[in-house]
Amino acid sequence: MTITILSLHSYPVKSCAGISHTEVGLTQAGLAFDRQWVIVDRQGVFMTQRQYAKMALIQPTPEEGSLTLNAPGMATFVLAPAADTPAPPPVSVRIFGSDTLGLDEGDAVALWLGEFMGTPCRLLRVHPLAERLASRDHVNAWRRKHHEQVPDFPADHPFGFADGFPFLVANQGSLDALNQQLVGKGQAPVPMNRFRPNIVVQGLDAYEEDYLASMQVGALTFAFVKRCARCPIPGINQSTAESGPEPILTLSSYRRFAEGILFGVNAVVAGSVNGASLRTGDTAELEFNV
Repeated sequence: MTITILSLHSYPVKSCAGISHTEVGLTQAGLAFDRQWVIVDRQGVFMTQRQYAKMALIQPTPEEGSLTLNAPGMATFVLAPAADTPAPPPVSVRIFGSDTLGLDEGDAVALWLGEFMGTPCRLLRVHPLAERLASRDHVNAWRRKHHEQVPDFPADHPFGFADGFPFLVANQGSLDALNQQLVGKGQAPVPMNRFRPNIVVQGLDAYEEDYLASMQVGALTFAFVKRCARCPIPGINQSTAESGPEPILTLSSYRRFAEGILFGVNAVVAGSVNGASLRTGDTAELEFNV
C-alpha cells in the first residue's frame, strides 16, 4: 500500500509556533531544527503550552548559527551566533522522565522571553554533549518483533527536547474523521496544527495508522514504535493561544485506551539518514503489523 506525505512541520523551540516545509532535511534526531531549543523557568523546569498557552504565539525562525524570535507586541529578537568565547557549562534539563543537557543562550534572550511570558525564564539549546535517547524499551520491542524484516535496525536513537521520540506522524484521514464528529456536534473543525505533528500522511483510512509497523520513504525506514497519548495542548488554538475543551472532549469519547487518548504515532528512523531529506508529495511504502 502506498501513501503520500501531505505536510512537514518542525518546532525549533519546544512548545512554540511551528514551521511548515515543502522540503526539509533530517537526522536520526528528527527534522532539521526540531525541538533544538527549550524554555525553562527559574527552577530550570521546562515550560510548555500545558501551563503557558501564550507560548504558541512565539514564532521562531532558525538559520544556521542563529535564531530569530517574534511575538505579538515585541520587537524582533535575533539570537546571533556565539562569539569565539568559552561555552558556558552545560545545564541539566529533565524532559518528563529523561535527563539531558542544555546550553544557556544568555541574558538578552532570557529578558526578551521573560517580558513576553510575564515570568522569569531562560532559553537553552541542545548541548553538543547531550545523549538523550528515545525509549529503548519501545524501540527494542519493535526490533524484536520485526527483526526478520529489518535485522540491522539500531537500538539507539538520539534526539533533542521533544517529549519522548524524534518523530510524530499523523494521518489526515484521522483528522477528517475527528472533524466530522466535531461538526456533527455543532463544533468548529480544527486544523492539524493542534496536534503538532512532524509528518502528516494522506491516503490512509481514519486511524489506520494504529496498525502500521513502519513506512519506507526512499532509503529511510520509519519504525512506528508507540501510539501517541495526547495531553491538553490540542485544546489550544495555535493562532490565538485561546484554550477550550475541544477537540480532546470529542476525541476522548471514542479514542480512549489504556495508554490514554490516542492520536498519531511516535516514530524513529534508520537507513541512509546522512544528507537525507523529505518532501511533500513523497510516497511511502507501508508495512502493517501482523
